[in-house]
Amino acid sequence: MANSIQILSTKVLSPLHKQELVKIGLEVIEADFIKTENKPFELKDLNESLIFTSQNAVHSILSHPKSEELKKKNVYCVGLKTKSLLTENGFNVVAYTGYAADLAEIISLIYNKESYTFFSGNLRRDTLPEALKEAGIKFNEIEVYETSLLPQKIKANPEAVLFFSPSGVQSYLKDNTIHKQLCFCIGETTAEALHKITKNIIVAKQPTIEDVIENVIQEYK
Repeated sequence: MANSIQILSTKVLSPLHKQELVKIGLEVIEADFIKTENKPFELKDLNESLIFTSQNAVHSILSHPKSEELKKKNVYCVGLKTKSLLTENGFNVVAYTGYAADLAEIISLIYNKESYTFFSGNLRRDTLPEALKEAGIKFNEIEVYETSLLPQKIKANPEAVLFFSPSGVQSYLKDNTIHKQLCFCIGETTAEALHKITKNIIVAKQPTIEDVIENVIQEYK
């Protein structure tokens, strides 16, 4: 058998996802290039509606003893997984979108009379806060989780690299370079982080890990 194709995931995949790739004959190297941790915060000065742009923020809020009180509020979020996590835990999700820019637009156009509290991480993008500010919408922000980079040198020379966040890209590029590798990205924001580096990018149709895996399978089957 010829040497199998090596691909690198910049996040440790679930056994199920990894299995799907191995099944079509790929050799999967995986490493977590970022680490996310809840951080202590106070739930005070909350506005009438809440914004979540990641599952990390939801997990952090759920670990707070006062999280029950938030379930009476309307919630706006980014990402289907984030929405599912909120709904399963009894939150009332009014609107969700695939990207922060789209959520900002919906809030500015339709829900601009409300005030918001945005639960964010330390490396969040400026997209949403900037847009809300510009639209003159009342909001505040509570940082509820921290993302730290875990850069590491990869000795292998994979044919493809899987990226799941802009910070994952940043972390990978600290110790590794991208030459001819095909880069699979979970979404446009992640792809944007690579736009000065390479043109070999395939972006998932929906920003989910499943869609990234699906793209890899289509490419190498």
